[in-house]
Amino acid sequence: MSALQCLTFLFLFLLLQNATSASPLPLRRRPVHNNSTHSNFAKHPRRRVVFPVNRSSCDLFAGEWVRDATYPLYRVEECGRGMIDPGFDCQTYGRPDSDYLKFRWKPFNCDVPRFSGVKFLQKMRNKTVMFVGDSLGRNQWESLMCMITSSAPFIRTNLIHEDPLSTFKILDYNVKVSFYRAPYLVDIDKIHGKTTLKLDEISVEASDAWRKADVLLFNTGHWWSHTGSLRGWEQMETGGRYYGDMDRLVALRKGLRTWSNWVLRYINSPLTRVFFLSVSPTHYNPNEWTSRAKASIAQGGKSCYGQTTPYSGTTYPTSSYVNQKKVIDEVVKEMDSHVSLMDITMLSALRIDGHPSIYSGDLNPSLKRFPDRSSDCSHWCLPGLPDTWNQLFYAALMF
Repeated sequence: MSALQCLTFLFLFLLLQNATSASPLPLRRRPVHNNSTHSNFAKHPRRRVVFPVNRSSCDLFAGEWVRDATYPLYRVEECGRGMIDPGFDCQTYGRPDSDYLKFRWKPFNCDVPRFSGVKFLQKMRNKTVMFVGDSLGRNQWESLMCMITSSAPFIRTNLIHEDPLSTFKILDYNVKVSFYRAPYLVDIDKIHGKTTLKLDEISVEASDAWRKADVLLFNTGHWWSHTGSLRGWEQMETGGRYYGDMDRLVALRKGLRTWSNWVLRYINSPLTRVFFLSVSPTHYNPNEWTSRAKASIAQGGKSCYGQTTPYSGTTYPTSSYVNQKKVIDEVVKEMDSHVSLMDITMLSALRIDGHPSIYSGDLNPSLKRFPDRSSDCSHWCLPGLPDTWNQLFYAALMF
């Protein structure tokens, strides 16, 4: 090789090395940090046990309901005074059957650990667990209070009911288990005399309260589909414009994006655990689980009244909230590891027997004669299905 060729080769080699070292590295978005003084969850990296997008590990949400004589996990009498709303207290208000209490959720390829109040309190010592959402969130919050007091019966507690924030304090462990009522998660306020659902905003009061929690479990869904007198607002606001109404799925997606932006901005994910409960189904239409003719003859086709056992099978034929669930799944999936999705929709859909129906303390006794018009097929009896939600929640936190 001539001297000229050697110099040419050396020049090209150095040029290539320089280009390689100057190539930009792939950028990774750093998590948003705040100045929170929460206890350090970072010592225990988040396990993706309940994140359904990751199917390589146990899927706690795919399974079947099996009979278990050791259930329920507690009796109403073991709950402290004022813990269960009359609307959820089915046994006290006359439900004649109890077989619905004898079912346990069994995932196909793993087991759900049985709840231990003592272990839960030890894990959550000096921390705040907060449920945020609508009355289904309250349903789950009350269930967890009963599960704690029944399995750790000698603890000193204090329960404070306020609006929007109610708090159950376990004094011996300095643990708070709270419920923050926010049916839409986004703000709702009076503007020009009209109740306005503000799709682009979360109130300062809500934000301040949520940021104090170490564990947050959010839910929303049912209120976005209400119409007529059940609608909780008179107008919506987004992008500085007001709307008398809009496609409810579009509104839900806008609201959830506002919530997800809040999480990404304010929540330091290694320090604060964030969960989202998928849509809890209703069972107002027996045509979903039985033949139309049979439903019309037996129940007028409008009620869950008289259902005493779960739907037979491992999948439910249909649900009125399937489109809402898709929106929630999409938004949470976009957030990657910041939020774990508690995908309870299918396992809950199978529990056509789990609602208060007419056995609600909130129902005027005179209306119990008309179950096709007055049954509550939206909320859940306690003890009952929300106990399973909390067992799965417990598994996600503990293991």
